[in-house]
Amino acid sequence: MVEYILLSIYGLCIAMLFIYGVNCYYIVWRFWKTRRCAVAHLRQQIESIQAISPDNASLPYVTTQIPLYNEANVAERVIQAVVDIDYPPAKHEIQILDDSTDQTSAIVDAVVMALRQSGKDIQVFRRDNRQGFKAGALAAGLMVCKGEFVAIFDSDFVPNKNFLREIIPVLLADEKLAFVQARWGHLNAGYSILTQTQSIGIDGHFMIEQSARAYNGFFMNFNGTAGIWRKSAIEDAGGWQADTLTEDMDLSYRCQLAGWRATFLPDVVVPAELPQTYTAFKSQQFRWAKGSIQTALKLLPRVLRSSASVIAKIQAFLHLTHYSIHPIMVVLSLLTLPVLLMISVSLPWQITALLVMCIVVAICGPSSLYMTSQIVTQNGLKKLFYLPVLMCIGVGIALSNTRAVIEAMLNIKSGFVRTPKQGDAKTSRYSVYQIEASVLPIFEILLGFYCMVSLLYYLEAEHYMIGPFLLIYACGFLLVGIRSFIEGLTQG
Repeated sequence: MVEYILLSIYGLCIAMLFIYGVNCYYIVWRFWKTRRCAVAHLRQQIESIQAISPDNASLPYVTTQIPLYNEANVAERVIQAVVDIDYPPAKHEIQILDDSTDQTSAIVDAVVMALRQSGKDIQVFRRDNRQGFKAGALAAGLMVCKGEFVAIFDSDFVPNKNFLREIIPVLLADEKLAFVQARWGHLNAGYSILTQTQSIGIDGHFMIEQSARAYNGFFMNFNGTAGIWRKSAIEDAGGWQADTLTEDMDLSYRCQLAGWRATFLPDVVVPAELPQTYTAFKSQQFRWAKGSIQTALKLLPRVLRSSASVIAKIQAFLHLTHYSIHPIMVVLSLLTLPVLLMISVSLPWQITALLVMCIVVAICGPSSLYMTSQIVTQNGLKKLFYLPVLMCIGVGIALSNTRAVIEAMLNIKSGFVRTPKQGDAKTSRYSVYQIEASVLPIFEILLGFYCMVSLLYYLEAEHYMIGPFLLIYACGFLLVGIRSFIEGLTQG
């Protein structure tokens, strides 16, 4: 009986990964199928609105919000970039939502004082506490903002001068459009293998996933920064709420459930800084994983009861629960050896081949997104050589993200942990912020060695088809665990 239970759990985990993997191929197909028509329609809308209102007098009032919390290395850079945006100064209000408790506040005050003297409409808002974290800061700023449209930039983003002029016409062309999301670029993709692989992963999400969702009428999410909201849409959907760690995804879904639409502009790119350490990257992913599952628990019932199409509901389910693949990965890594050692059931070769095929499809599914994004963005096929490393890192963070998913499922509250930013390393006047070290890397290393032992047992038993799968798992956990452990020792 135990043998069949283990085999059933193992097969169920593979089936679930297979479903998420197949959906990656489906998203790529939908991207290619609808891309040209959607882009042509969008450009036609922009051209029509630009023909109607070509002068500055007809442009709407815009508020740009910059939420900050202890960002001494990058605060001045993002403020200056926003100030340099080409938009009539009389119609552009800038809000610095500063919750900082360190020298960032002094930097902000000095920069803002100089900019005010040059005639810029720039205000600094500070709260007595960080209630609601980023969501609380955005909500507080929204209550007093002047603009009918609100642009948002996190501290590590550097918008180009044409950002508002490229996106505002899209919002003017469609009065039911809640927000427009721009694509994230990369300021430091060449810093290391870690940043190179992150850049590929982000390109896949934005260029393919966000495009496919926007072009096909699926639920899509605002990514927290590098986009513009319609203020009335935010208010109509209930405003910014802080009961999840992904307030951006939460608000996005609530807006679309309320009848608003959203879109994505792949040609508008806002470069940003990628996390440069494994601990910072895991911290960022932990927040996204926990927040996504929190949002799923909060809003999936409403999504399933909504009038959206069946395929849109399926896509919303897979989107909101995507991070559940990490607990599945951990379970698979733990069960692989017992399945070999304990189960005496002799499976027909057809079933064995089916299981292997499902594993291959599941593993290669995300890679199809990444490969397509690099082809479309013309970043150079040489980046595809980083795909094996990306696959390993994606597995290596599974233990950390599993903790995030469990905390979300059990409604365990945790604070908003900011992702450290380096800024310009050559001229930075302040030390790099660090994530508090944890014991998790030790368990990641142990799990990596466990997967290596499993691999050796399978090779000895001549089950070679499972070998590549176990090798990726072993390398992934060891890579992430060892690098995180070393970083912990260094900052200690």
